[in-house]
Amino acid sequence: MVELEKEVLPLPPRYRFRDLLLGDWQADDRVQVEFYVNENTFKERLKLFFIKNQRSSLRVRMFNFSLKVLSCCLYIVRVLLDNPQEQRQDCSDCPKQNASSRPRSEFDWTLIIWVERPLPLWALQVLVAFISFSETMLLVYLSYKGNVWEQVLRVPFILEMISAVPFVITVILPSVRNLFIPVFLNCWLAKHALENMINDLHRAIQRTHSAMFNQVLILISTLVCLMFTCICGIQHLERAGNNLTLFDSLYFCVVTFSTVGFGDVTPQIWPSQLLVVIMIFVALIVLPIQFEQLAFLWMERQKSGGNYSRYRAQTEKHVVLCVSCLKIDLLMDFLNEFFAHPRLQDYYVVILCPAEMDVQVRRVLHVPLWAQRVIYLQGSALKDQDLMRAKMDNAEACFILSNRFEVDRFAADHQTILRAWAVKDFAPNCPLYVQILKPENKFHVKFADHVVCEEEFKYAMLALNCVCPATSTLITLLIHSSRGQEGGACSADQWQRTYRRCSANEVHHIRLEESKFFGEYQGKSFTFASFHAHKKYGVCLIGVRRLDTTNILLNPGPCHIMGGSDTCFYINISKEENSAFVRGQREPSRGGPGGSSRGGVPQTIYHGLTRLPVHSIIASMGTVAIDLQDSSDSSPEGQGPGGMGLGSGGGGRSGSRTEAGGANTLALPAMADSAEERRHSIDPVLELVDGVNAATFDLLGDQSEDEGGEEEKEESDGDERSNWWGGHCEWVKGYPLNSPYIGSSPALCHLLQEKMPFCCLRMDKACHHIPFEDARSYGFKNKLIIVSAESAGNGLYNFIVPLRAYYRPRKELNPIVLLLESIPEADFLEAICWFPMVFYTVGSIDNLDSLLRCGVTFADTMVVVDKESSMIAEEDYMADAKTIVNVQTLFRLFPALSIITELTHPANMRFMQFKVKDHYSLALSKLEKKEREKGSNLVFMFRLPFAAGKVFSVSMLDTLLYQSFVKDYMISITRLLLGLDSMPGSGFLCAMKITEEDLWIRSYGRLYQKLCSSNGDIPIGIYRTEAHKLPVSESQVSITVEDYEDTREPREPLLSRTGPHRNSTSSEPPSSSHSSDHPLLRRKSMQWARRLSRKGGRGPGGSKGGTGSAAERISQQRLTLFRRSERQELNALVRTRMKHLGLSPSGFNGMSDQGNRLSYILINPSPDTRLELHDVVYLIRPDPLSLVPSQGSSRKANAGRSEGHRFDTQDSTHL
Repeated sequence: MVELEKEVLPLPPRYRFRDLLLGDWQADDRVQVEFYVNENTFKERLKLFFIKNQRSSLRVRMFNFSLKVLSCCLYIVRVLLDNPQEQRQDCSDCPKQNASSRPRSEFDWTLIIWVERPLPLWALQVLVAFISFSETMLLVYLSYKGNVWEQVLRVPFILEMISAVPFVITVILPSVRNLFIPVFLNCWLAKHALENMINDLHRAIQRTHSAMFNQVLILISTLVCLMFTCICGIQHLERAGNNLTLFDSLYFCVVTFSTVGFGDVTPQIWPSQLLVVIMIFVALIVLPIQFEQLAFLWMERQKSGGNYSRYRAQTEKHVVLCVSCLKIDLLMDFLNEFFAHPRLQDYYVVILCPAEMDVQVRRVLHVPLWAQRVIYLQGSALKDQDLMRAKMDNAEACFILSNRFEVDRFAADHQTILRAWAVKDFAPNCPLYVQILKPENKFHVKFADHVVCEEEFKYAMLALNCVCPATSTLITLLIHSSRGQEGGACSADQWQRTYRRCSANEVHHIRLEESKFFGEYQGKSFTFASFHAHKKYGVCLIGVRRLDTTNILLNPGPCHIMGGSDTCFYINISKEENSAFVRGQREPSRGGPGGSSRGGVPQTIYHGLTRLPVHSIIASMGTVAIDLQDSSDSSPEGQGPGGMGLGSGGGGRSGSRTEAGGANTLALPAMADSAEERRHSIDPVLELVDGVNAATFDLLGDQSEDEGGEEEKEESDGDERSNWWGGHCEWVKGYPLNSPYIGSSPALCHLLQEKMPFCCLRMDKACHHIPFEDARSYGFKNKLIIVSAESAGNGLYNFIVPLRAYYRPRKELNPIVLLLESIPEADFLEAICWFPMVFYTVGSIDNLDSLLRCGVTFADTMVVVDKESSMIAEEDYMADAKTIVNVQTLFRLFPALSIITELTHPANMRFMQFKVKDHYSLALSKLEKKEREKGSNLVFMFRLPFAAGKVFSVSMLDTLLYQSFVKDYMISITRLLLGLDSMPGSGFLCAMKITEEDLWIRSYGRLYQKLCSSNGDIPIGIYRTEAHKLPVSESQVSITVEDYEDTREPREPLLSRTGPHRNSTSSEPPSSSHSSDHPLLRRKSMQWARRLSRKGGRGPGGSKGGTGSAAERISQQRLTLFRRSERQELNALVRTRMKHLGLSPSGFNGMSDQGNRLSYILINPSPDTRLELHDVVYLIRPDPLSLVPSQGSSRKANAGRSEGHRFDTQDSTHL
C-alpha cells in the first residue's frame, strides 16, 4: 500500500472528475517543435549575410569593389615610384646604346620579371590581397553545390588567383618580394563587382533602373578596363624597351584604338607588340558585342519608351493616358481636345500602353508640336513598376479608355475595370476618368471621378435623333472645343459661314456674384436673367447650381430666384474671363438695313420692344469683344415688370388668350390686327413670379391630356379601345419596375398597367393574344421608329426610355420596332414589356423581307446601329463597309425614309448617301482635307450627313471625357440633355417647329422673349433646312425626271391621323408661305413647268425639221428611259416582295423626291437671326413636376384648361 501511495501523484487543485478519469491531470507530454533549424547552422548564417540578405550582400559587394579599386590605385603608385634605369645591367661608364638601333629580339628580361617595390607599399598590397583572397575563398565555399571545377574554372576566380596568391607567397619567400605581379587585372574584377553591386542595389531599394542604363554602364566599364589593361601592360613591357611612362602609354593607346596612328610612340620589343595585337583583337571582339547590345536596347527603348523622371513629375504637371491599343485617330482626338484649352498648354501627356508604338503614332509623336509634350511608355497599368515609370502618384489625372475594337466588348470592359482598380490601389488620390463600353459594367468603376458609358450615351443620343433632329450633332458640337474658324472666313456658302460661327459655342460656367453677364440679375427669376443676358450679351443661360448642392438644374423655371452664390452655366463662344467689354454709341438710324460690323444689328428688329442694345460677338483667338450700346434711356424699372416697353395691354391679352384655350403659345392674339401691333404683342419676362397657379406657367398641359377631365378621358378611352393595347390594359405614368442593369437612373415614363406577354412583343409572329403579323394590321396612328441592331444589348433600354418619357404627349408617341438578328434574352424582354408600343422582330437589315415585315414602309425613321462583330477588320476603316453598303441600299429602295446611321470611324461618313457625280460633295471633301491639314478636331463638321444629324460615330463621345478634365460638369449636363438623368427640378430637351403662323415673331430674339414669357422655355439653337441651290448632277437629273413621271399617280398617306398634328421631326423642305400646306403639289407644279419649258424650247427646232435636234431628243429620251428603269425596277422589286409576303403595297411609294436640301445647326444664334419656315428650335423646358402646386389648385382647374393645352401640344412637340 505504501508503494502504491507513493506512485500516485497528488491531484492538482480545482481539477474536475473527468480530468481524473481521462488522465489529463498527468504531466504534459507535448513537445515544442522548432522550424527552419537548418538556417541556424554556421554556413547558412554566413550565406544569409553574404548572399541572401539584400542589404548585407550589397555592403559586401561595395566593399569588394572598393578593394579592387584600391589595389589598382596601389599599382599605379608603384609604377610612379619605379625607376627601371637603376636596374639596367649596363655599366655606368659604357656608352649608352640606342634602343631603336637594338634588335627587337634583344632585351633584358630581368626588367620585365623584377620590379622595385618599397616595403610599406608591399605591406599594403599584401594586406589587400590577403583580404580579397579570403573573401573569394569564402564565397566559393558558400556557393559550392557539389561541383568544385565549376567554381575553380570561373574567370573571376582565375583572375583572383593570379593577382592575390603571389602576394601571399612573397610573405613566405622574402626573396621574391620584388617579383612582378599583374595587379592591374583587378580592374576586371572591379567591373564584375560593380555589376553585382547594381543588381543588389535594385533588390535592396526596390527600384529598377532601365536596362539602357545598365548596358551603358557595362559598356563604359568595359572600355575603361580595356584601356587600363593596355596602358599598364604596354608600360610594364616597355621597361625593357623605350621606358614609357603611364602618360606615354595612355597617349599611345588612345591614338591606336582611335585608328589615328601618328607613329611617334611605338612599342620596341616583341612582347609589347604582341600585347598590342592581342588587345586589338579583344577590342574588335568585345566592343562590337557591347555596342550591338546597346543599339538593341536603344531600339527597344524607342519602342517601349523611357521613364518619366521623378524630378520632372515634381516640377511639371502631367496626365496619364492608359489604353490597351493606341490608334492614330484616338491619339489625335485626345491631343487636339486636351491642348485646346489655354491653361493646359504646360501639361505633359504620358501614354501607358502595353502594345508597341504604331508606325503612324511614332510619326505623329516626332512632330515638334507633340514631341515635347507627349511621352510614350510601353507597359501595363497592372504593374506597379510601369505605374511608377509613369509617376502615376504625381499625375494630375488618369484617363482609362476601353478598346472598342475588341471582339469581346465585355472582355474589353473587364480589362478597363482591372486597370482602374490597379491605378486606384497604386495612387488613391489620382483623379480617374474612365470610359466603359457596356452599361452593366458601370457600377464596378463607380468610385471613379468621372465615368462615360459608351452605349448609354450612344442609344440615348440616337433616340433623341428620332424625335429631335440632329441631337447627336448638337451634343458633338457642344463637347468639342472650337474657335469657329473651320472652313475659312471666305467660304462661298452663307450656310457654311453661319454654321461655322455658331459651332464655336461651348458650355461655360461662372459664379453669379463674380459675373458681369449675370451679376445684375441677382434676386431675379431664372427666365428673366436668361432672356436679358441673351439680349444684352448674347449668352444663353441654361442652368444653375446652388452652393449647398452638387446637382445641376437645367432651366429650373421662372420660380427659381438667382442667388449670388449660384454657379451659372451658359452657352457662349468664349468664357467671360476671356471676353472684353467695349461700350459703343447707339446707331442714330433705326430703319437702316445695315449695322455696325463689330456690334451693330439692324435696329428695326428691336426698336419697338426696347431701346436696350443687342450684342455682337467677335471671336479672335480665344478673346471675345462685345460692343455695348448706350442704354441709359431704358431701365427695367421704367418699363413694366418685364423691363421692356411693350404695347398697351400686351400682357393681359396673352394671359386671357391662354385661359380661353388658345391654339398656340406662339400664336397671334386676337386683338392684334396690324403688323406693328403684332410686334408689340409679346408679354414681358417677369422679374419675379408670384405663383405657379397662373395659366401662363401651367406646364402640365400634357398631364391634363392624360389625367384631365372626364370627357377627355372617355374620349381617349374610346380611341384606345379600338386598338388592341387599349382594350385590356391602360397606360400609367411611373418608374419602370425592371432595369436590365445596375446603375440605370430612374426615369418617369409612360408604362402599361400590366406587362405585355412576351409572345405579344414579337411583331412578325401572331399569338393567341394578337392575330397580327405585320405593322399595317396594328393600325398605328403615328409612324414607326425602327432600330436595327445585332443583338438586344442592355444599352437598347436607354433608347426606349427617352422616347417614353412622361413629358411626351401620348398622341405623339411613335411605335418602336427592334430589328434584331437573334431572339433577345428573357431579362431584356422583362425590362421592355412594361413600355407601350415596343416590339421586336428577328431579321437582318440586309434582308428585304425582314425590312418589310418590320414595317419599313410605314416608318418615319430608321436607326442603324453599328454591329459589334464588324468593328474588327483587317483594314481599320473597312469596319464600316457592311453598314455603309446596307444603308446605301436602304436609301435607294426607300428614298423617303429618314436613316440615322452609327459608324465606327467618322472618316467614313463621306460615303453616306454616296453620289458619284455630286460636285458639291467633292467640294466638301476638299474642304475636309484642308481642315485635316490644319489640325482641326472637327474636320468632318461640314459633311452634309453630319450637319443634318444623319450620321453619328461613338468616337465623337471621347472628347466628352477629355473635356471633363477642365469642365467637370460636362458629363452631368450632357446626361441631363439626353434624358439619362432626371434630376428633380431640372428641365429637359425638347423642340418645336416654326410654322407659317409663327413667322410673325420674325427673329430669334423675339422668340426667346415669347418662350420665356409664356411658359419659361429657354431656346438654345435652331435646326435649319433650306434648299440646296447648286448645279444638278446627272444622278439628280434622273431622279427628277423619274419623279415627274410618277406624279401622275396620287400618293396615298401611309398612316392615318386623327387631326392636324405638329411633328417636330419632319424635315420638309422650305417653301413659300402660300404653298406650305401642300409641298408635294408645289414640287409637281415645278416639275411640270420644267417639262413644259423643255418642250417649248425644243418645239421650234422640231417644226423646222432639224435632224440634229430630233436625234438629240431621241437620245435624251433613250437616256431618260435607261435612268428610269433602275428606279422603277427597285420599286417593282419592293412591291413584288410585299405581295409575296401578303402585305398590301398600296401604302408604298418608292418614287418620292427628297429634293436638293441641306440641314445644319445654329447653336445660340444672335438675337437678330431671322426665323425661317420649318425651322426646328431646340428648347430646354422646365420640369412640369417641379411646378405642380401643392395647395390652392384643384384637379377641376386643370380639367378646365385641358382643352387649351390639347391644342397647344399640336404646335409644340415635347421631347
